[in-house]
Amino acid sequence: MTHPTSTEIAGRIEDLYGAPLADLEAHAQDQPPDILTALLGLHSTLALAEHSITVHRERLAQLIHPERDISAHEVVHVLDCARRIAEAVAVRDTQAVTASAVLQSLVRIEPPEPAERAEQAESPEPSPAPPTTTVPPAPPAATTTSAPSR
Repeated sequence: MTHPTSTEIAGRIEDLYGAPLADLEAHAQDQPPDILTALLGLHSTLALAEHSITVHRERLAQLIHPERDISAHEVVHVLDCARRIAEAVAVRDTQAVTASAVLQSLVRIEPPEPAERAEQAESPEPSPAPPTTTVPPAPPAATTTSAPSR
């Protein structure tokens, strides 16, 4: 099963928000966490996992090169590289699936055309009235007098 790469995810984020990823990252730093922040975090983790896979795969290829003898000491390094690759693949797959699912659920809404904006500014629609609640009237307060009762 092939998953989208970090480059594909970045492109989809840029298409969704209509701005380059670097601009979106700069914008997100000044804002409270939102869906953009989450998407950028997913992308960052995905890119890091892909980088880790590449680095450890290259290191593993060096360690098991056919012309090289593998000593007992190097077996530990071979196993460590294999473990790190497996972890990075699991992270990559999870982040790719999650990012794809979130991006598929979002739709870009185009801003209104300038003419539509002007019409909206001239004749704003009345806002709905806030909901009202009816409170039953309080029972009449007992009247007290200072006159003695008979």
